Amino acid sequence: MSDTIKHECGIAFIRLLKPLSYYRKYYGTWMYGLQRLYLLMEKQHNRGQDGAGVATLKLNSMFGRPYIDRARSDSKSPITDVFDEIHSKIHKVENYEDPENAKENVRYAGELYLGHLRYATHGKTTIENVHPVMRFNNWKAKNLVLAGNFNLTNVDEIFEQLVNEGQHPRDMSDTVTVLEKIGCILDSEYAEMCNKYAASGKSGKEIAQIIEDNLNVVKILRSAVKCFDGGYAIAGMIGNGDAFILRDPNGIRPAFYYSDDEIIVAASERPVLQTAFKLNVEDIKEISPGNALIIKKNGSFSEEEILKPGKRTACSFERIYFSRGTDKFIYGERKKLGQQLIPDILKAIDYDLENTVLSYIPNTAEIAFYGMLEGIENYMDRKKIDAITALKNISGEKLSEIIQTRPRIEKIAVKDVKMRTFITEDKSRNDMVEHVYDVTYGVVKSGDNLVIIDDSIVRGTTLKNSILRMLNRLNPKKIVIVSSAPQIRYPDCYGIDMTRMNEFCAFRAAIELLHESGQWHLINKVYKKCKEQQNLPKEKMVNYVKEIYEQFTDEQIAEKIAKMLRPEGMDTEVKLVFQTIEGVRKACPENNGDWYFSGNYPTPGGNRVVNNAFINYYENRDARPY
Repeated sequence: MSDTIKHECGIAFIRLLKPLSYYRKYYGTWMYGLQRLYLLMEKQHNRGQDGAGVATLKLNSMFGRPYIDRARSDSKSPITDVFDEIHSKIHKVENYEDPENAKENVRYAGELYLGHLRYATHGKTTIENVHPVMRFNNWKAKNLVLAGNFNLTNVDEIFEQLVNEGQHPRDMSDTVTVLEKIGCILDSEYAEMCNKYAASGKSGKEIAQIIEDNLNVVKILRSAVKCFDGGYAIAGMIGNGDAFILRDPNGIRPAFYYSDDEIIVAASERPVLQTAFKLNVEDIKEISPGNALIIKKNGSFSEEEILKPGKRTACSFERIYFSRGTDKFIYGERKKLGQQLIPDILKAIDYDLENTVLSYIPNTAEIAFYGMLEGIENYMDRKKIDAITALKNISGEKLSEIIQTRPRIEKIAVKDVKMRTFITEDKSRNDMVEHVYDVTYGVVKSGDNLVIIDDSIVRGTTLKNSILRMLNRLNPKKIVIVSSAPQIRYPDCYGIDMTRMNEFCAFRAAIELLHESGQWHLINKVYKKCKEQQNLPKEKMVNYVKEIYEQFTDEQIAEKIAKMLRPEGMDTEVKLVFQTIEGVRKACPENNGDWYFSGNYPTPGGNRVVNNAFINYYENRDARPY
């Protein structure tokens, strides 16, 4: 994705099922869990640039000793900083390598490990917002540690519930609200169990132990999250040693796990589990939508239904861009996204492959490029067969000429990672941005078309200010920018930082087309409809912003985007080719959450968010719509 947008947060969880001495014996160190956690986090590094954190929990710790440890960082190298801090604490203890001594005296030596990689979806990142977040209590089973990949659309509603229950939350963020809501139900369940055993004659210490051994995590989660509207994968540890990984009922956010007799491990992506533990794809299970993987203090585990599953609308952007392309299925899907664009690409270059150079930008578009290349090669093979069969007396020279015809593939753009656009004045800054990429000279000839595939186009800012200017230096006849994703038209509210309507080049193009065609009154009409339903329950809201786009074809909007993004003074023709929504559904049939493109939100809160986003645009307010 040439435009910079926020990724998705990443979670990593490990539960050791054997004593620490076991891992020392068979893996050479009791720090096996920490080492695997580091691998899981580094392999998901694309999911976290704003912060990272780790929490560990010891089972059966002695009274008066800490049993939950946490390290967090919001620096430029957060994972490194977190594990440097952990190792500095470990190495301070004499004889730290001994597993029995470590269990007793070394911080971060435990059986449960929870890691998180943060990408802030709005506002500034401070250390207080970096996960894991904690809720402390002197009663073991009231301690709660959470880390998640989530956004809720109805934080205000849940916040009000907490206030009405007598709480005074310290913040109104998703993170604090989720922590306090689950924590509040945990407190209630604890109190209920205390009351149950109060008349038994048992001591408080005995009752606490009974509760720790019999805490009903499924009941707690069912009560706590029934009001959640959004996409989420939430991992949690309770002070008694129970843990869970919970997924939203529409399966918007991903979560996978693996178990054997040594370990239970979960993460946001399947290939990181394969790499860290040398697993086959068949070994790994996906947590079903609406379910939670429940891991009890004694090491037993099960997958339990927490909320009734809705229609599966797993995020298609995970497949197009966010998740690692090394996943067996994602790799195939991204190639198919490239292959499906061939008819439109050929049309855009007037079927002149002989005078067309093919490439990609940025590196994340490489897999879609391979798919596009295969599609072009298949097309050329068919043309070769037709050419050969059409000739009756073909010479060896002519046959060789036909057979050797191949697509022209070149590495056109190379990003210079050393460049920093430190100049803030707009005109000078745009000039510097243009030089973030280096281009390969001499491979594009006068009269050539240049086809570049990208994974998606969001704002188009980088295209206009950098990439198109850079490609124009090669003097092609025509530049065709191909997006393996459809036009991004609607805001996201389930984890990605895309909430302002006027940032989408597709939306800006549609607005310009309305003005040009004399339909500007429709903008006012949609605004009034959105305002009229502001006080309705979210379940009754309708996405009226769709009416903005319904007046034009995809091709008309793509043509307008191309005109808008072509830099001033550039004479080279620019065309844009976008994937279709049907194409995404065909390539990614199991992950059809396409609200960014279609406006079909999987939860009621989505319609409220898109209407609020349009109201903010109309009223010229730079505010978050939820």
